[in-house]
Amino acid sequence: METSDAATPEEDGAAFIGPPRPPRLLDQLRTHLRTRHYSIRTEQLYVDWVRRFIRFHEMRHPRDLGPGEVEAFLSHLAEVRGVSASTQNQAKAALLYLYKQVLDLSLPWLDEVVQAKTPKRLPVVLTEREVRDLLGQLNGPMWLIASLLYGTGMRLMECLRLRVKDVEFARREIVVREGKGNKDRVTVLPENLIEPLRAQLSRAKAVHDRDLAAGFGDVHLPHALAVKYPKSGRAWGWQWVFPAAARSVDPRSEPRVERRHHVQPESVQRAVREAARRTECAKPVSPHVLRHSFATHLLQSGYDIRTVQELLGHSDVSTTMIYTHVLNRGGRGIRSPLDAL
Repeated sequence: METSDAATPEEDGAAFIGPPRPPRLLDQLRTHLRTRHYSIRTEQLYVDWVRRFIRFHEMRHPRDLGPGEVEAFLSHLAEVRGVSASTQNQAKAALLYLYKQVLDLSLPWLDEVVQAKTPKRLPVVLTEREVRDLLGQLNGPMWLIASLLYGTGMRLMECLRLRVKDVEFARREIVVREGKGNKDRVTVLPENLIEPLRAQLSRAKAVHDRDLAAGFGDVHLPHALAVKYPKSGRAWGWQWVFPAAARSVDPRSEPRVERRHHVQPESVQRAVREAARRTECAKPVSPHVLRHSFATHLLQSGYDIRTVQELLGHSDVSTTMIYTHVLNRGGRGIRSPLDAL
């Protein structure tokens, strides 16, 4: 009997390779979020909360968990970890997204999970003198970023994601793209920042030119623009106003691509915090406090609240109204009877 040279199933290792394994749950969550154009920060937050939820319940699959387990996790966050109501609600939003959107489970108890009540707090606002002292402790790009936050009312990520094409020097405007709620808006470009911004763009251009010479220079483009306009990623107008000091691998690129991202928000937060410490300011100061100060000081100067609302990008004027409470002097603008003695 002749023997065949063909390998038997037992001898052929490929025969043991079964169908491809389905993607892991967290990878499914990432893909779902990216398909719907959620920001990378939202993606990271949601993935992190789902990972914590699974670990909290000893690696059990969320399909096997119910309202009791969700309530237990959220209660643990509030009672043991001591997180704020907004953080607790953020965790709940991540879990709701997982169950409703990714696992496609229509469970009535999801909407009955208790929503933590977020307390109404007055925003921290710096005086003009405190803003001046704070900015005086900063220099370079950190000074310019902090000055833009105070001078335009932008959120930190809106400022860091600013692209060259969205700075309108002639019209004294800055176009904020895909702000909170995925909305665009226009805000003011302070006269005092025109020359510093031109200098920053010159530095950014030099960095971009070096990247191009080294075979890089491609920047991340939103949504499908990179497919529609393949060469736009290297165009000067799409570059970041505040590029990072070093290139890094884009975690969302397939295949992985080395690009230059913008300055990391943690760097700005740390710089502002250290600057506030050096001024011996007793208030808790973060970059977002400069946005609060922008709104309050505009209202103090007599600008209409609707104008401030548009500059801030608030959907509802009631959100902007919180700054009017900061303006009330002496509690409600009254004079204490003690001062009449």
